[in-house]
Amino acid sequence: MKVWSDSFADGAAIPAELAFGKHDPEGHVALSSNRNPHVAWSGVPDAAQSLVLVCHDPDVPSRGDDVNQEGKTVPADLPRVAFYHWLLVDIPADATEIPAGAHADGITARGKEGPAALDGTRHGVNDYTGWFAGDEDMKGTYFGYDGPCPPWNDSIVHHYHFTLYALDVPRAPIDGAFGGADLLAALDGHILDEASFMGTYAINPDAEDRG
Repeated sequence: MKVWSDSFADGAAIPAELAFGKHDPEGHVALSSNRNPHVAWSGVPDAAQSLVLVCHDPDVPSRGDDVNQEGKTVPADLPRVAFYHWLLVDIPADATEIPAGAHADGITARGKEGPAALDGTRHGVNDYTGWFAGDEDMKGTYFGYDGPCPPWNDSIVHHYHFTLYALDVPRAPIDGAFGGADLLAALDGHILDEASFMGTYAINPDAEDRG
């Protein structure tokens, strides 16, 4: 199985229009266009009954002490954790692509509706739900895709992995407002094949790519 994007090459920088936040020379960060990227695939196993797409960033700081703080930099050696940006399940097994901007085109404050999505698919809850929990202007439940917005003072470039899973069941065995870890646990034992591609993103112009 192979998966790719026409929006950016595997291993290349993600365009700012696909991000939640972008570099701003005056205020460090500004809101961006937040469009989901194009995703396409081939070689799905004949036995597959549905597909799942997951996008996660494994480079998120495990502590927020220095995050987006003036005069500070998030150190490269700080332990990192996963942040889920997109969980899309019940994609028909005969589908071959997701058009750019089909599932997200702009930022929706205070959450995004779900789980129902296009063409009978379902969205999980992305991790902006927890990130904005203490922000009165933004807090809510965020279903679907919300793009990159790493700390503007992070010393490292973040890596965004888009993984497509082919399942042996017609419907992902999970319900409700599910998150990334719960989804991956539910998929255990149902994955026939998987493939991924990766894009990089940073808001800090001085961030270094650790690979």
